[in-house]
Amino acid sequence: MNALIGLFGTLSLLLLAGGLIGILDRRRFAPRWLLLAALLVAINDALLTRFYGTMPNLLAGSDWNWQGKLLALAGSLAIAALPIFGWRRVGLTLAQAPGSLRSAVPVLVLYCAFFLAIALAFPSEPASGDDIAFQLTMPGLEEEIFYRGILLFALDRAFAGRVRFLGVEWGWGAVLSCLLFGMTHAFGFSDGHFSLDPLVMALTALPAFIAVWLRLRTGSLLLPIVMHNFGNAVSMVV
Repeated sequence: MNALIGLFGTLSLLLLAGGLIGILDRRRFAPRWLLLAALLVAINDALLTRFYGTMPNLLAGSDWNWQGKLLALAGSLAIAALPIFGWRRVGLTLAQAPGSLRSAVPVLVLYCAFFLAIALAFPSEPASGDDIAFQLTMPGLEEEIFYRGILLFALDRAFAGRVRFLGVEWGWGAVLSCLLFGMTHAFGFSDGHFSLDPLVMALTALPAFIAVWLRLRTGSLLLPIVMHNFGNAVSMVV
């Protein structure tokens, strides 16, 4: 029940914020796409939680949510294949926008170097093969394809206004998708009240803007996935 209430809170904030933005820019607002984005968040949440624990956990031997992540990944790929989305249009392509790697690769290298330095400065406990395998695959694949893929695509169509900054066209969709990503990690409901951890919100939402920039700059989810999984796993392998 707590998970469902938390989801309701997240969707309420999304629709409230999106509605206010839409009112301020009605000519470039498509409400049906905002509603579709909210539906995508609900579907993703249900799959990640194995329909809120009603589906048997077939991979119970692991400490990680392999089954939920695989279900959510399969759901995102299926949605991306629908005609209104399209794999290439949501970034599921190895092709990079012409000339984009000259600026994108240095950003990726700096990001990875930062997390490598943190991992070397603050060594973690020895990790199991299961830990490393999960962090090298699932977070980047599932979360980037959902948040920087189909969700960003839907929100970008809900809010058509754009501002050019750092070589890419930013819209409210980019901002909302990053905030939703942060809320996934920092916002929830328990013990009868909602809570938000500001530090966790910052540590997840801010790197999400880098991932969005890479996605918009290159037209592909490849570098965001690499960046995400490296950041998650590097402390386990150095």
